[in-house]
Amino acid sequence: MLEYLFSATLTYPNISPDIVSFGPITIRWYSMAYLAGWGLAWLYMLRLIKHKGAPCTAAQVGDFFFWAMVGIILGGRLGYVLFYNFGFYLSHPGDILALWDGGMSFHGGFIGVSLATYFYCRKYKIPFFRFTDLMACVSPIGLFLGRLANFINGELFGRTTDAAVGMVFPRGGPLPRHPSQLYEAALEGLALFFLMWFLFHFTNLRKTPGRLTGIFIIGYAAARTFVEQYREPDQQLGFLYGTGFLTMGQLLSIPMVLLGLYLIFRKIKKSI
Repeated sequence: MLEYLFSATLTYPNISPDIVSFGPITIRWYSMAYLAGWGLAWLYMLRLIKHKGAPCTAAQVGDFFFWAMVGIILGGRLGYVLFYNFGFYLSHPGDILALWDGGMSFHGGFIGVSLATYFYCRKYKIPFFRFTDLMACVSPIGLFLGRLANFINGELFGRTTDAAVGMVFPRGGPLPRHPSQLYEAALEGLALFFLMWFLFHFTNLRKTPGRLTGIFIIGYAAARTFVEQYREPDQQLGFLYGTGFLTMGQLLSIPMVLLGLYLIFRKIKKSI
């Protein structure tokens, strides 16, 4: 049986997580994914604001991305601490700032960047939901690259499987596992990007601020909830409440769906 399993699997490429090293300095794919995600999202947003009714200037887009970076890093790290490993960090508070050891939460990063966006828009008197609609269109770029980086790192891998798509990950034991990072890259990244691109350019949804934001939020939550069926639960948490199926990622996606539904169906006037 084991021989069949291994013969039916795909080969994990086993790419080094390090791109290049210069003495004590190492450039990693994960950090480059963050930088490339920010850079490409910034360039794409500059293109989007060329359309009629843009809520901000090119200079404001550039300024905002520093705020977004801070919000994502702080929110992502604090979200991981609170949602995924609170007991450990309560006993080891000095490790909270050890970002190099890994541990980021999308849902925490979402909260962090949302707060950064709110305060930035308030400070510069930018229409909040018209601005978040632009962010909804560019965010899948970072999600796509981030999940590819997870795959290269051999982390956040899936559950064991005997399907032909299984891979043996270096840190995942001897049995093949779903490459769930690639599933997330395809759904949260590529599929969601093209959906938002189509809705922005070929529908009137961008004329009702907040609806594109709501669709993005629900789209991410749906993709994450689906892929969590194939992703290995976090070792320190496992399945929640003894259910045998509910994961933290799915639980945190529930309020996102509710928020997205509110943004889509709330009564608003067209503003463009």
